[in-house]
Amino acid sequence: MAEWREYYQNEDDEVEEDEEDSGGDYKISGRDSLVFLVDASKEMFIKGEDGEPSNFDMTMQCVRSVYTSKIISSDKDLVALVFYGTEQSKNPRNSFKHVYVYHDLDSPGSQRVLDIDKLLGEKGANFAENTLGSGETSLGEALWCCSNLYSDIKLRLSHKRLMIFTCRDDPHGGDGAKDRQARTKAADLKETGVVIDLMHLTKPGGFDVSLFFCDIVSPPEDESELGLQIEPCRKLEDLQKRVRAKELKKRSQSRLTFSLGEGVNLAVGVYVLARTAIKPSAVKLHRDTNEPVRTKTRYFHAHNGGILLPNDMKRAQVYGKKQIVMEKDEVDEIKKFDDPGLVLIGFKPMDRLKLHHHIRPALFIHPEEEQISGRYIPRRNTPPRFVALVPQREELDQSQTQATPPGFHVIFLPFADDIRTVDAHVGPTASDEQVDKMKEIVHKLRFKYKSDAFENPVLQQHYRNLEALALNMLEPEPIEDLTMPKVQMMDVRLGPLAQEFKDLVYPPDYNPEGKPAVKRKPAESGGGGAEKKPKVEMPEDELKNHVEKGTLGKLTVPVLKDACKQFGIRTTGTKKQELIDALTMHFSK
Repeated sequence: MAEWREYYQNEDDEVEEDEEDSGGDYKISGRDSLVFLVDASKEMFIKGEDGEPSNFDMTMQCVRSVYTSKIISSDKDLVALVFYGTEQSKNPRNSFKHVYVYHDLDSPGSQRVLDIDKLLGEKGANFAENTLGSGETSLGEALWCCSNLYSDIKLRLSHKRLMIFTCRDDPHGGDGAKDRQARTKAADLKETGVVIDLMHLTKPGGFDVSLFFCDIVSPPEDESELGLQIEPCRKLEDLQKRVRAKELKKRSQSRLTFSLGEGVNLAVGVYVLARTAIKPSAVKLHRDTNEPVRTKTRYFHAHNGGILLPNDMKRAQVYGKKQIVMEKDEVDEIKKFDDPGLVLIGFKPMDRLKLHHHIRPALFIHPEEEQISGRYIPRRNTPPRFVALVPQREELDQSQTQATPPGFHVIFLPFADDIRTVDAHVGPTASDEQVDKMKEIVHKLRFKYKSDAFENPVLQQHYRNLEALALNMLEPEPIEDLTMPKVQMMDVRLGPLAQEFKDLVYPPDYNPEGKPAVKRKPAESGGGGAEKKPKVEMPEDELKNHVEKGTLGKLTVPVLKDACKQFGIRTTGTKKQELIDALTMHFSK
């Protein structure tokens, strides 16, 4: 019998949950899928001015970056790479001419990254010419082939996206029959939920989307994407930025009803704008087959060894020297406060919100077009929290791409017992001259901080090591630790200020590195280490007295373990409540 608190999920853990695991009322769930449809015509292999990479090479670098990022962030997603306008044909049953399926829809892996590496650079262009070649173009058949790739997938797909990379605004050269066929297949794909995007690349004379592709691509999903369809991509950075903006689907963590008062309700989506990057958990593999191993937990009765089903187990809590036993349904009912939703209580000025109120990462809410059934209560069995809603205006960058979305930041507020009064450290007071000198130093070393400019060096090294092992590299690529201070630049900026500050604060003979380290005195015993305290056995009468009064909970876990060993009591586990149950059962006989 375990404590019911073990079944009380910590609401702080829900920030990291994905949409598929959070159990909300969602319209869609499943895996994302992405098909790269790349033009393999001769125009794609023409190098740019001043030795700039060709459009084909730039596209392959972009595809490789998506592959590697999905391996790390979302390895369950499906990705495919298809070339059209090729001389060779390779597709299921070779039904479509001049279409080459280089990778069918599947999860990205190290072998696929190695396959992309064969298409990079000068050697990659030669390999593509020998393997793919350049022939006639029929975008309609290429779209038909991509449609078959989607239909062959038996998994449930949440988002289906197809990206066309080309530098030709009139791929069929005015052939009306091929144009109509392509428009028809594009319409069929869009009806099945496939979003078609155009990643048009630069060409002499400019790329005119209105000639053909305006009828092929899907309309923008929201206003933030209007700027993504204006200018062609000239640099790899622009292309990668555009692909990331399209490929990274905005998923809501949950959808709730925002109540503004009696009868006034809005449906809002809850988003996680930023989350902590952590190392993935280790996966246990079978020693012989190297396949992932799944663990399965079963509970057995302590005396007869029978398997316990969920309805055989109770939850218990000691209160007033009595053990209160509850069913799982009763525990769930106790945890329930109200239906999920966000309720507006009132308004406060912004200066009432302080920095020290930050207790966990904030969320973000944005209005939803559909009304959804659903204080801030994210889930049915989650306790309510007081939150502050901080408004944010929409901001666009130079290319009219949305830089910050409009909506409200959800700032979690602490309860009264979350705030502690800390005694201020009393130390020597700095003089006005010292303070002014430090202000000069701070002014010289100030810079505009951006969180996305500093990568976690431990994580970067971890993934570089994994990449080197997976891709059979001799050694991992070196990383630059951006968290380390730029000492030389700081010295140039400060000049003599640092030494002047030292002269004001420290005495002339001060040497912080000259103090010898204090050595620890060796232990008096011959073992050379600290002596362990001998275990003190608890008298049986005292232990029985604790059992009768129901005060075993006041004892620590090590004391309870020693008591069980002292009297030869077998326990089903090592948790405190399990030790208390075993001692209570033993001395109650």
